[in-house]
Amino acid sequence: MKNLASMMKQAQQMQAKMQEMQAKLDAMTVEGAAGAGMVKVTLSGKGDLKRLAIDPSLMAADEREVLEDLIVAAHADAKAKVEAMMAEEMQKATSGLNIPGMGGGGGLGGFKLPF
Repeated sequence: MKNLASMMKQAQQMQAKMQEMQAKLDAMTVEGAAGAGMVKVTLSGKGDLKRLAIDPSLMAADEREVLEDLIVAAHADAKAKVEAMMAEEMQKATSGLNIPGMGGGGGLGGFKLPF
């Protein structure tokens, strides 16, 4: 039973750290850019689109396809940064916890979260 109590304590610690991490991520923003900064996308730490900035020179009708491609590229850049930030925060939140299935000493260990 000592093992079960230890596991429950670790689960509670992890839950508290996860809630703290989610609040911290929600407060963070990440900017992605494309076209030498002509298109910028700002995402929250959870990946929600917060802002889109487009250089006025891209507003011409003949630049439409370029603009569309740059928006997609800027979003991909920001999304990659958010994922890296989430992985780093997850590593911090789970370090020191020895939870089965998450690799020795915590970390992601292939464990996928729903956010």
